[in-house]
Amino acid sequence: MRFGIRTLDDIEVNNKTVLCRIDINQPVDKKAGTLKDTTRIEACIPTLKELSAKGARLVLLAHQGSDIEYKNFWTTEPHSKVLSRLLEKEVKFIDDVCGPAAREAIRALKPGDILLLDNVRFVSEEQTLFETKLLLSHAEQAKTLLVQKLAPLADLYVCDAFAAAHRDQPSLCGFEQVLPSAMGRLFEEEFCVISGLMEKPGRPCVFVLGGSKINDAFLMMQTVLKTGVADQTLTGGLVGEVLLWASGEDIGEAARAFIKKEGYESLVETGKQLLAAYRDKIVMPSDFAAQVNGERGEFPVGNVPAGALVLDIGLQSALKYQEIIRTAKTVFVNGPMGVFEEAPTELGTRMIWEALGDTAAYTVLGGGDSITATKKYGKTKDINYICTGGGALIRFLAGEELPVVKALRHGSQLKSKLL
Repeated sequence: MRFGIRTLDDIEVNNKTVLCRIDINQPVDKKAGTLKDTTRIEACIPTLKELSAKGARLVLLAHQGSDIEYKNFWTTEPHSKVLSRLLEKEVKFIDDVCGPAAREAIRALKPGDILLLDNVRFVSEEQTLFETKLLLSHAEQAKTLLVQKLAPLADLYVCDAFAAAHRDQPSLCGFEQVLPSAMGRLFEEEFCVISGLMEKPGRPCVFVLGGSKINDAFLMMQTVLKTGVADQTLTGGLVGEVLLWASGEDIGEAARAFIKKEGYESLVETGKQLLAAYRDKIVMPSDFAAQVNGERGEFPVGNVPAGALVLDIGLQSALKYQEIIRTAKTVFVNGPMGVFEEAPTELGTRMIWEALGDTAAYTVLGGGDSITATKKYGKTKDINYICTGGGALIRFLAGEELPVVKALRHGSQLKSKLL
């Protein structure tokens, strides 16, 4: 066991039916019916290959698409084709989740076979509204349709979906209540890497926080500064703008209006509290960039032209951040410095990623936009560890006990299924 959770080394899977929850949620080209990226699928291959090679009858559960809007759901059929290619063996697919067809396909599996069920979010109890409105306990989740239909067919449950470990849904937390459980190799690896980052980082330890989804960034910042994990935090994107506003700097009328529109104005007060307590550890931009007549224009903080929307940190800020990253021992990154998808406003993000590529520090990176930037600038092989998780990673770094971790600890104590 590690962290009170069984690993694959602690379970015997030969000729056993194993339900394995993975996170292979990827951008989809709906017109072509293909996946735009395969990063998360590639990450879970070691677990699937090991379980199949050891003789497990392997049943895969996964979601695809936003859990807020039903129109974004999509079948997992394209994923089965990618999995087959990467595993170099057939991964069967059934367009059912827990109905008669799915159960019949599970019963027909032979040792070593792999079956991917369709998108679990086609089952209503796997949707966010079900999770946030009903607030089912883990014991209650064990009584949901999904668990009641599939658990009797299985001997073991394995979770390799660290990226979804912050979610409290039956496919993630219900099976552990009735089936002996373990974490997969990816889950184990991510858990170990992030735990090490929090417990014994090389010093100085620098957190680079940016992006547009900033509630979690502020939550994480509060934890890593309070616990002393972070020696410095470099801020960009909306994180930097909110902190500058909190410090009394003029970030421009357009930036303030945008922050209000996105519902982040309340974080200004949080920023004031952080600056009051940790001002010496928080580094904010000294200059910004905006598009002016389709071209990049740079302005010192406090001198952003009226109507100009801040879209990147400026050159001087990027140079300073590069220097700090290159002299650090540990660097964690979550979020770009601005709108890096467009040429006029990518400079800050590109320069940060250049520094990540040549620093001697141990580098850890997480979040969808961060992974996209890493690929864009060809730095995938230069980053020491790329986490598949976004929300789960941030909440882990914020000191929360993730629901799936709690559930796995419970399932790791079961010696036989409770049905």
